[in-house]
Formats: sequence, C-alpha cells, structure tokens
Amino acid sequence: MLAGNVPANDRCNVSKDEVFQPWLKKRGIEDVEAFVPDMAGSARGKVLPADKFGVGEIKMPEAIFSQTISGDYIEDPNNVEDRDMLLVPDPSTLRTVPWATDPTASVFLDCYRRDKTRVPTCPRGVLRSILAKFEAKGWVPVVAPEVEFYLLSPHTDSMQEAEPPKGRLGWTEGARQPFSIDTMNDFDPCINDLYSYCEEQGIRIDTLSQEMGPAQFEINFLYGDAIDLADQVFLFKRTVREVAIEHEMHATFLSKPMAKEAGSALHIHQSVVDKDGNNVFSKPDGKPSELFSGFLGGLQRYMPDAMLIFAPYVNSYRRFLNPSASPVNLAWAIDNRTVGLRIPDSGPEARRVENRLAGSDVNPYLAIAATLACGYLGMVEGLQPTEPAEGSAYGGEFGLHKHVYSAIDALRASKAMRSMLGDEFVDVYCELKDHEYREFQKFITPWEREILMFNV
Repeated sequence: MLAGNVPANDRCNVSKDEVFQPWLKKRGIEDVEAFVPDMAGSARGKVLPADKFGVGEIKMPEAIFSQTISGDYIEDPNNVEDRDMLLVPDPSTLRTVPWATDPTASVFLDCYRRDKTRVPTCPRGVLRSILAKFEAKGWVPVVAPEVEFYLLSPHTDSMQEAEPPKGRLGWTEGARQPFSIDTMNDFDPCINDLYSYCEEQGIRIDTLSQEMGPAQFEINFLYGDAIDLADQVFLFKRTVREVAIEHEMHATFLSKPMAKEAGSALHIHQSVVDKDGNNVFSKPDGKPSELFSGFLGGLQRYMPDAMLIFAPYVNSYRRFLNPSASPVNLAWAIDNRTVGLRIPDSGPEARRVENRLAGSDVNPYLAIAATLACGYLGMVEGLQPTEPAEGSAYGGEFGLHKHVYSAIDALRASKAMRSMLGDEFVDVYCELKDHEYREFQKFITPWEREILMFNV
C-alpha cells in the first residue's frame, strides 16, 4: 500500500506477494523507467526492458547529485573516485506512464552506498532523514503542497520573451483573470487530460484555479505523507510538461518566466500529528499549543539559513521584486495571504502553517525537508514567534536574502542546517549553486547592452 494508505487506482494494489515481475506482467508492461530525483528535481535514471527489471543490481554514478542545472559537474571531495551507488526500487511507487507510446511503468529508486548507508546527497534520502528525526520524537509531519505553473506558447528562441498560448478561440490571453472559470475553460482539453493522467498515476490533486498571470494555474494536492507528496509533485511536473506538449504548448515551473507577470510559487501546508493522529499544534481545549509556537518560531528563525533551498536560482529572486504578489518577509498571521507564513482559518484539528516563500522551481523533496527541518528545530528548542502581523505585510520590511550569493553564504555557514541536512549535502548543494551563479555571470544581458553599453 502507498504511504498515506490511499488506494487511488490500479497501481496502488501492490501487495507483498505481487512485486515487480508479476505486477509488470499482469499489466503487459514492456519498459520500466527507473529514476532518481536529482538536485534540480529532474529524473535521472535508466529505461529497462520489463522482463529484466528486478533482476540483478541497478547502478548509477553518485555524481548525478553533483550535476548542475546545465549539465556540468562540480568536484565533490567526498567522491573523488566517481563511484557508483546501488539503486533499490521502491515497489510502493510502481505506476504506469500514461503518455508512453508503448506500455511503460515508472518506479522511484532509493540510493545506497556499498556499506548499506544512504547516499547523503540524495534529495529523497535527505527528506527521509528529516522524517526520521520527527519519528524519534513520536511525531509525524503532514503536508499538502500547492503548485503554480504557466502554460506557454512554444518557441525555440531563448532570446524571445515567453508568451501565453492561444486558447480555444484562437487568441492569446492577455488579461489577468484570477479565479476565472471561463479562462480555465479555454484550456479544457489540456486540463482534462492532465486530470486523467494524474488519476492513472495516483497523483491526488484536489482543486485547480486560474492564478494572477495569463494561462497561469495552481493545483492543490490532498494532504498526506511527506515522501508520497514529494513524489506526487515530482511526477506532476513531468505530467504537466508531457500533457502540454501533446497540446502543442509548453509548461514551465520557472519562478519568474515573464518579466511583467506574477511569479509562480510552491506553497507548503504543514502540520504535525502524534502516533494516534492527533494534531500536536492544538491543545485538548482547541487552543494553539507550545509545539505550534515552536514550529512557527523555528520557521522564522531558520528559514533565512535555508533560503537557498526555497529560492535555488538567480531567477528565483526576481519573484520577490513584486511586493504586491509575493511575500517578502517571515511575518505570520491568520488568514492573511500577504505574509510569508500564513495560518489558514481552520478548526483545531486542522491547525497548520502555510509556507508561502518557496518558488515553483524548487526541488519538492528539499523544500519539504527544509521547511520541516526549520519547524523541528523550533519545536525542540522551544522557540517563540513574533507577534502576528496586522493588515498587509506587503509593505513591510524586506526580510529575505535579495540575491542568490547571499543565500549560498548563509546556508554554507549554518550550523543548524548542517545538523539537520548533513554536511555532505550542504557542501555539495552550495558548491552546485555557486557554480551555477558563476556560469550565469558569464552572460551579458540585453539590459546591459541596451542601457550600459554606450552610457558608461
């Protein structure tokens, strides 16, 4: 059974006696996509013939976690020999691939070294290590992500400004129509296929809404187990891209794809329950608990250290340039979308914190791991949050890192994040981001050529 015990479809019926070959043969599967989410949240792996899957070892270089977004490799001092890692399929994640031309299945792989320890730079493993810390305290995190993305008109010129696609009437949507039903109907064929593909894969999406930008949408996921939800977000991103291509469009999760339009976020609702399923953020009388205050205080205290995970690229920080659309500080309040940490108006059993700072460009495993790590530290240290914000926090003081390089320095120097995420992970991740930033600096932007070229 999948984590969260949610039997959504055929792929959920994986029992202890029915693993790999019987499962594949029963469904007529010919190929298996076996993959690992890398640092960017992209799939790295192998495609194997179904009749060979589950037989023998699967290996891949550990250096895939030292690969930048552009495909370069950084030097990892802990892996100078460029060793292989052993990949163990997670049978609970078997599912069919709905867009494949031949009957195909996919499965997630967990990464181990020869000494049977987890590879410390594997994002899925990093999230597992954070969950183990909660488990040792008798706590179980519950999360529910919300993911925003844009549909775009396809083009191959990287110098061309991104544009929204044509809708069913054959014209390009130019107006901002938040929550518009009619605008969503313009893309009904694409959206219907998206829901169908998600259902086949057990991706438990709840509501779809039109967002601030033209052809910008938000999908809400049903709450559940952190690993399972990170898997679902990972698969959802792949699915949206494939569906968009089938409908002669592109989909992007870039944090700020269009200069004059709203950025895209990945909000994370999070709460913690005990082994009996009781929300530890609420006291028996329904009032907020000390653990709730600690979790919220931990987010305020430690999220600046982890900002590089919530905003991993140069482009990520462009989203914060529009103070009327994205939170720019770590203020909190109840039912207030202008703050970085929103407490939805709900009953005591559903008391939770919504982290609204992460962009849609994040690795979902790392973003969930980092936000839970900050909250965990606040719970065990008994931290206290600030007083709740009143009114709009958009006009408040900018409380975040303004540039990727300051976020790199903050994470690299953070003893707290190293204690939670591990030294090897922090070292490799920071070096990756430093390399990507240096690569970005090599390019001269159109603004420099237009404004500076003949005026300095």
